[in-house]
Amino acid sequence: QAPLVESGGGLVPAGGSLRLSCATSGRSFSVYTITWFRQAPGKDREFVAEITWSGGNTLYADSVKGRFTISRDNAKQTVYLQMNSLKPEDTAAYYCAADPYGSVRSREWGQGTQVTVSS
Repeated sequence: QAPLVESGGGLVPAGGSLRLSCATSGRSFSVYTITWFRQAPGKDREFVAEITWSGGNTLYADSVKGRFTISRDNAKQTVYLQMNSLKPEDTAAYYCAADPYGSVRSREWGQGTQVTVSS
């Protein structure tokens, strides 16, 4: 199975939008809960959003609720993070993590993609 690969990061002005992707191949993608985290320089990694393997339930950090939307396309083995109304405080490296059947102990990480929001 291929590793997780994030893409879609970049430099945008405040108020702009980006769509991040977390893609893989060669696995039963539908059994993975996918979680987005982010880490800003000098700060701890923090939870951003999650979409579960069973039922596709979603969960968001309060700081992004109403601005970010997580979704998945199991046929394309990809999870998306649509980020709207971006703020400078959203600047961070964004990582996706995959948990088979929701098992954190078996978590896999992607390499990350940088998002920079200018004020």
